[in-house]
Amino acid sequence: MKHDMTAEAYLQRVMKGDVRENCPMRRTLELLSGKWRTHIIYELCKRPSCRFGELRKALPRITNTMLTATLRDLEAAGIVHREQFNEIPPHVEYSLTEKGQALLPVVWGLAKWGETYLGDGDDT
Repeated sequence: MKHDMTAEAYLQRVMKGDVRENCPMRRTLELLSGKWRTHIIYELCKRPSCRFGELRKALPRITNTMLTATLRDLEAAGIVHREQFNEIPPHVEYSLTEKGQALLPVVWGLAKWGETYLGDGDDT
């Protein structure tokens, strides 16, 4: 996909089936897929850094194993930075990398879409 391609032009390519197997949209969706990845990215958007326990509290239904695995996947993808502090007591902090911070407009776009089409969540 060309950087100067409009959304309409990209949609036309998709409709014609003119999209490569490794297209950027497909790779992005694969990166963000999974139950917890976007939740973790959202939580890390809200603060400059976060300890494991803080993430665990912010996502009460996630298991320690799943949180660890998802953080490792996001770290391997270059989205999350892990910093270990060798002090007493030792601790680890997670933050978004520059690549991860570049997802903020995407997160904002999803929030705007949700606000427009799903309301503010107080309808129940």
